[in-house]
Amino acid sequence: MARRSRLFNLAIKYICDWQVRTYRRTGGRRPATMRGIPVLLLTTRGRRTGLPRTRPVGYGRDGRRFVVIASNGGDDTTPAWWLNLRDDPVAEIEVGGAGGLTVLKVRAAEATGEEYERLWRTMSRRHPVYEVYKGMTPRRIPVVVLDPLDALPA
Repeated sequence: MARRSRLFNLAIKYICDWQVRTYRRTGGRRPATMRGIPVLLLTTRGRRTGLPRTRPVGYGRDGRRFVVIASNGGDDTTPAWWLNLRDDPVAEIEVGGAGGLTVLKVRAAEATGEEYERLWRTMSRRHPVYEVYKGMTPRRIPVVVLDPLDALPA
């Protein structure tokens, strides 16, 4: 797959910004999923600007941890949110639920080895679109684990 056009990336940015506003306004009820994958908001610190950057990201759970896949929709480029997390692994997530949004501070780490294989299998079994994305790009798609630094609500 070739890199996406500048116009396409601008449209995606606009859509993501709209999704962030809508997610917050509805307490995470909209958009609750992207392609059937549950959504959370991930806020990282921009590696060049130092400014907060928020993006809707599909996720799964592994115990108390949140698992996100840096697929970038199968594009050959790594998503900016993952590059930001590699520079500064402490971030914030917002997860919608029955009681509204839960905000948690998290520490990100890339899954490797057996953990990578296990989490990739789990996530792609639940959401087969990840296998489609994998087939679209030659890059190894990172599996990222977000470990809450705050206590999870009951």
